[in-house]
Amino acid sequence: MGSLYLAGVLKNALPQNLHFLDKLAKVIQKEYYRSTVRKPEKALKEGLKEVNEFLEQIAKKGDVSWLGNLSFAVLSLKNYELNFTKIGDLKIFLLRGKKIIDIDRKLKFDDLQPWPLKIFGNIVSGKLAEDDVLLVSTKEVTDFFEKENLLSEIGKICPTNEKGLREIFDKRKEEILKISGISLFIILTKEVISDIKQVISEKSYPKEFNLKEVFSPFFVFFKKIKLPALSLPKLSGKLKRPEIKPPKIRLPKIPKPGKKLILISALALFLIMGFFISQFQGERKLKECQITLNEIQEKVNRAEGFLVLETPQTEKEANLLLKESWEEISQLSEIVSNLPRDFQSQVFSLKDEVSKTLSELNKLETIEEPELFFDFSPQRFIPQKMVFFKDGVYFFSPYSENLFKVTGEGKGILIEKGQKFNLAASLSDSTLFFSKPNQLVNLKDDQFSQALSLEEPYPDFNFDDFSSYRSNLYFLDKNSGEIITYPHLKDFEWGTPQLWLDREEKKLLQARSLAIDGSIWLLDKNNSLSRYYAGRLQEKIALEIFPEPKEFKKIFTSPALPYLYLLESVQKRVVIIDKKGQIVKQFQSEKFDNLLDFAVSEDGGTIWLLNGLKAYQIKI
Repeated sequence: MGSLYLAGVLKNALPQNLHFLDKLAKVIQKEYYRSTVRKPEKALKEGLKEVNEFLEQIAKKGDVSWLGNLSFAVLSLKNYELNFTKIGDLKIFLLRGKKIIDIDRKLKFDDLQPWPLKIFGNIVSGKLAEDDVLLVSTKEVTDFFEKENLLSEIGKICPTNEKGLREIFDKRKEEILKISGISLFIILTKEVISDIKQVISEKSYPKEFNLKEVFSPFFVFFKKIKLPALSLPKLSGKLKRPEIKPPKIRLPKIPKPGKKLILISALALFLIMGFFISQFQGERKLKECQITLNEIQEKVNRAEGFLVLETPQTEKEANLLLKESWEEISQLSEIVSNLPRDFQSQVFSLKDEVSKTLSELNKLETIEEPELFFDFSPQRFIPQKMVFFKDGVYFFSPYSENLFKVTGEGKGILIEKGQKFNLAASLSDSTLFFSKPNQLVNLKDDQFSQALSLEEPYPDFNFDDFSSYRSNLYFLDKNSGEIITYPHLKDFEWGTPQLWLDREEKKLLQARSLAIDGSIWLLDKNNSLSRYYAGRLQEKIALEIFPEPKEFKKIFTSPALPYLYLLESVQKRVVIIDKKGQIVKQFQSEKFDNLLDFAVSEDGGTIWLLNGLKAYQIKI
């Protein structure tokens, strides 16, 4: 159950409350250690429940003198996992190197409820790391530390130790003697116990493989085969000196074991050897896996320690550590099927913990039942792509003619046009639809304009993606690695095509999709982003998110939106990031099993997803 630390102060104590704090501590301690099958957090909650009932009984008897005068902190610590709560004006700090973090500010204090009386409430949990220092102090001591800048001075002691603390306090002995209060330091150091073997499993290990022990049953077997005794002829009568011939001695035949016996013995030998070798390899594998699991756990502890600091940089470092841990624990979970169940349980428990923390850190929201926006009938229309414009979402396909509009209320309208469309982009007052190789039509008030043929930029061009900015048109040609722009002239007219990319820049042969907000954002096949401006590369952004990107399909943004939107069909999700690459939100659902395209409302408040014949919507 780990260690339990209690610190308390009772001001203006009456004589009958001389042992008040002792009684309080014993109630918490007794309940906390009552059962060893509970987790420390659960045990602490039960302890606080008991102490609240204890205080309620005292108050019912008429003694409320401690209300407003009691300050008390309870901290449990096991394997660097901290759970704590407090009441009153005690302060709890985490000292990590030169950083000082006020960690009790995470506690939310509810209004005091008189009946049933609830003094102790919320619990804060977190992971610490080796050489961290916890400080619990009363207001007078905290004020003194801040006045003398002692916390910063203590942070310079590396690692923090009792001797160093005493030297600092001895220098200010006169000032310290003028104040009263509590100052509890908990220094986290790794305890080293010599000459004690670490228990990997409750199962006993087999003895070291010994050939003598393996073959001993066979030695015993052959010893049991008795040979007939040799006999000499008896001599009688007088002794003469005749020529003595040595007697002919016939040695009895030693019975030979039969072929069946030999085969059975050999088979038994191989089985015994196989058993011991299997046991030896299994235990060795368990030891190796246990070492790996311990290393992963240590990495997870470091990551959760970073999360306590709550800064963008430490969150980024924690995310990287947890992603590494996820990859390692995932690999480990695939090879533990033949190991003891208790070890398997440890592995999968840690895997679940890492997954949960990563999901929270990467703002991943799983949607069990996404909201259905429209369900298409294959006899009427089969959509492949979509674009949003003002009062509705337009669906189209490069394989079939016509358009299909779905209004905000979910009403479907077929717009007939004997033409297939490959790409689309919205202007300020209409929507442009593009048909390969170079046909463009404009849809305004659900009426089509006359088709326009754009000038060909070069032979064998092939436009794969399309966007617009200030009515200028931008096309991505993946084969050539070029971006071609058509400057807007007037109304439904565009000028001569131009190669937008600076000639000194590399061709965009890895580009997959583009979006424009003044800069051009390119999503490449390596799932990284590039921002170009005036034809030149400005920055590249690696997407450090969980789950690890496999194959992002499309990117979208606009000048009015502060975010970038990414679609990944393989992992059934849409990802929202800011324009510095930081995660904003992710939406994932098992129902997103055939994502084809997506569109975003003008204000970014709604995302529509085309999934096969179903269109879903997500309200942000």
